[in-house]
Amino acid sequence: MSNMLFDVLVIGAGPTGLACAIDAQKEGLRVVLVDKGCVCNSLFHYPAHMTFFTTPELLEIGNMPFSSPNQKPTRSEALEYYRKVAEHYALDVRQYHHVDRVSGSDGDFTVHTTDRFGRAQDFRAKKLIVSTGYYDLPNYLGIPGEDLNKVHHYYDEPHPYFGLNVLVIGGKNSAAIAALDLWRHGAKVTLVHRGETMHRHVKYWILPDINNRIANGEIAAYFASTVKQIAEDTVTLNTPQGEITLANDFVFALTGYHPDFDFLERMGVALDSDNSRCPVCTPETLESNVKGIYMAGVVVAGERTNEIFIENGRFHGALIARDLAVKLLGKS
Repeated sequence: MSNMLFDVLVIGAGPTGLACAIDAQKEGLRVVLVDKGCVCNSLFHYPAHMTFFTTPELLEIGNMPFSSPNQKPTRSEALEYYRKVAEHYALDVRQYHHVDRVSGSDGDFTVHTTDRFGRAQDFRAKKLIVSTGYYDLPNYLGIPGEDLNKVHHYYDEPHPYFGLNVLVIGGKNSAAIAALDLWRHGAKVTLVHRGETMHRHVKYWILPDINNRIANGEIAAYFASTVKQIAEDTVTLNTPQGEITLANDFVFALTGYHPDFDFLERMGVALDSDNSRCPVCTPETLESNVKGIYMAGVVVAGERTNEIFIENGRFHGALIARDLAVKLLGKS
């Protein structure tokens, strides 16, 4: 057990967590970050050849330029950029430490973690910043067969699915991108979505592509439809035309993700059931109803995971750091 008392501990070492640590460190505070995976763990688990929907300067943190030869940077470029930022600021990041629970109170919290070998390690800090994102927790369908090993909630790359029957569930960007990528690399793709059409939030340069592939019969699609069950060699759909069973080898259930609400509630953070389960916090400082615990990044928006991204979540660190400087250093 560590007896060191940090000024600030950041739970989550994604872009927003890194930005929070940098801003707090600039105020002269001693900061440590813990993450259950690697630095920018969620970005690491994005599709291998993913391209961001935004431009490099909107992903910048710590006033460090993000140089890219591309108008829209790639996942690989972003991972390299955030590694360089963490290195430049000499951030103390404890990777592969899963946070099991938090005890204590404002001024002396203890964050209880377990490393990848099951060894316990505790960290003490005066203040906590929770920047855990949402990508680690898929929205499960709750249907028979979802636990089969052919079902995936994350899409990586197309090669293993060449020549096979693949079902993609979902109607937003991730589903459209996966369906197109799989089809272009030789998979036999079927898309099923509960909506009448592809979602209106699908990016403008992707939507015509997926719609044309569907119109041409290159990608089969069932709209206003749901998956009833998944079996070893088939999937069964409920469609407007009735129940349909299709041959199937793999399923990508790309139905979205959600923050770890249970973890927040175990710390005592209140969730506003009338406002998409947003954590209760002060807008000017992002301090939650639990004194000394701050929210940052997408968790601030609760279930509305399409409201906060790196582009706007990266500014949360400055709000929090100003309040930390007042409370811990007496700055005005």
